[in-house]
Amino acid sequence: MLPIAVIPLNDPAGLLLPHVAQILPQLKRLFARTYVSLTLPTQQQQPDFCRWVREEPHFDVLVHAEPLAVGQDFSRLYEHAATSCAPEQMLHLCFIDRVAYALQSGYKEQFEADVQRVTLADTPLIFARSAAAWQTHPANYYAVEQMVVQAGELLLGQALDFAWCHLVLSAAQLRTVLPKLQSPNIDIVAEFVIHLRHQIQTIDVDWLAWEDPFVYQRDPQQLQQERASSLAETQKRFNYAVPMLQHLLAASRIE
Repeated sequence: MLPIAVIPLNDPAGLLLPHVAQILPQLKRLFARTYVSLTLPTQQQQPDFCRWVREEPHFDVLVHAEPLAVGQDFSRLYEHAATSCAPEQMLHLCFIDRVAYALQSGYKEQFEADVQRVTLADTPLIFARSAAAWQTHPANYYAVEQMVVQAGELLLGQALDFAWCHLVLSAAQLRTVLPKLQSPNIDIVAEFVIHLRHQIQTIDVDWLAWEDPFVYQRDPQQLQQERASSLAETQKRFNYAVPMLQHLLAASRIE
């Protein structure tokens, strides 16, 4: 049984949406279906794309009728997928920028092989950024997220990727964890790991190299330097890292 991909689509500017059509043949080969959500701003500003994705049989589309925070978008889409699938169905919770880059770069074969080799016995599983993948990211990204990893090790005894980019689990596992999630924001991804930490496995992969130079069609080294020296970018990372640290501290108090 092929797995299913679950991908939120919030892209009012239409920067990433063209990649959905470009990678559709690979998605069809790797996944039985792809569950996607369409945020209200995306529907309003990208009506042609939204019409196309709703008419494409490969996609199961959740249309949001109201504005939602990021975590609310995620949780509603994940609940829709979890309740629509058989308990043993494997679900890949992932993001369109990362998947589009992996499938349209030199990492394509590695990504496809890794998706195909995962079994139910491996789940829940985080595909985590390898040392080589982190080398492609700006230094401030790594420094801030490593603080969260180190805090997890100090507080919970486990060094995990709490800001994951790709999580694989069964529909049954997703149904179990969803009621425990509380955050309406992006730090909801850390809550997943906290609640699954006693079962979770990790595989480090190179295909989670930094996708932004591909997305923005920029020179990787130049963009990396710009972001690394940007206070605004560092503050952006702390805006989700600090709530993640708070989740870890709260979890340590009930150990």
